[in-house]
Amino acid sequence: MSDMTADRSPGKAGETVQGMTRAQWRMVVLASLGGALEYYDFVVYGFFAHAIAKQFFPEASTFIGLMLSFSVMAIGYFIRPLGGIVLSSIGDRYGRRKVFLVSIAGVSAVTFCLSVLPSYATLGLAAPILLVLLRAIQGFCIGGEMPGAITYAVEATPTRAGLAVGVIIATLNFAGLLANGVNVAVQSLLSAENASLYGWRIAFFLGGVFGLISYWMRRNLEESPEFQKMQGAVVKQPFRETIRSHGGAVLIGGLSIATMGGFTGIFYGHMPTYLVQQAGYAPRAAAIAQNVALIVGAVGLLVAAWLGDWIPRRYILRVSAVLLAVLSWPFYAALTAHSMNLIVLCSLAWLAFSLASGTWGAVLADLFPVHVRFSGIALCYNVSVVLFSSFAPIVASLLTRVTGSPNAPALYVSAVSVIALLASFGIKGAQARAKRAGA
Repeated sequence: MSDMTADRSPGKAGETVQGMTRAQWRMVVLASLGGALEYYDFVVYGFFAHAIAKQFFPEASTFIGLMLSFSVMAIGYFIRPLGGIVLSSIGDRYGRRKVFLVSIAGVSAVTFCLSVLPSYATLGLAAPILLVLLRAIQGFCIGGEMPGAITYAVEATPTRAGLAVGVIIATLNFAGLLANGVNVAVQSLLSAENASLYGWRIAFFLGGVFGLISYWMRRNLEESPEFQKMQGAVVKQPFRETIRSHGGAVLIGGLSIATMGGFTGIFYGHMPTYLVQQAGYAPRAAAIAQNVALIVGAVGLLVAAWLGDWIPRRYILRVSAVLLAVLSWPFYAALTAHSMNLIVLCSLAWLAFSLASGTWGAVLADLFPVHVRFSGIALCYNVSVVLFSSFAPIVASLLTRVTGSPNAPALYVSAVSVIALLASFGIKGAQARAKRAGA
């Protein structure tokens, strides 16, 4: 199995980094579709969290209603590790393709249901209960989607694993861009009252349509080449094997991508509401700034992903963590003081984050041998998302309320960046252990 678990960390003398074939590009693009739908849904929920709170928690105060709405978002994250365990175990035993089809179908169905879910005024207490249930089902399916895409991309393009995973992550930015575009359209074409009443339903409905198209395109996706090679060496209990033999790698991996979890939780889940309600920006101006920042970030992360095929990715990850830890407070200070153009500010923040965004997926893939790679990545990713993304909007809002400072969310971004920086120093050793386990 040494050919399937070769160290993909770059920078070795005499190593040849080849380009991707057309077939490999096709496989990577198809693998990216589910993660794109995941982030589209996440961003849409963040944009319309206030409107959703009004319709499903109308008897709560504005602040409590918003906290309840963010909590529903968090519930979807809490169920992810369970979904990741179940789906990744299936993927490590029976193949990546089966998981891809199940997960995209589940997420698409739930997104459609969210778009037509009756409000509290129609169903009473059953409405928020169904909202929680749908988000839980969606979280379960998503738990295996992004880890599966990363696993598949790495195994389909072993010589350009960094760039392949970077392409997958870049599609998340474009999914966020699409969600932002839908938000701008809703805010522009509908009155403020109608945008709050049913604009969010239109956005979720469009996400469901996108999901069905993605499912149809994935039907003919081939199985991962590396998984096909190791058919006779599958592990019967991948989750147990991952915890027993690679628990240290899971811990290092989950903490080293804390920046990814924290930043995306803040930027997607908290920032849309924060910019309007706390920082005083017009909804349209905030959405446009985030659109531009996502484009800048997508370009930046592709450059970082390409670079990660030539130099050790852990170095790039560390630079991003240091930049975010140091610059988060100045960013929020300029944001709340309106002392700098909003588009420039958001773009600079995404540039700093793009170094981590373009490399974290391939870093995780390097930590595990192929027979438990899906399970290992799923554990790292989902635990990190639960710990650092799901709580981000709630913690940021509470920090602002408790300290009285509108700049307080910067403390959270700095904290998760320091965690990622410290954990990154264990990456090299974990990669070496993964090589020995797969030899």
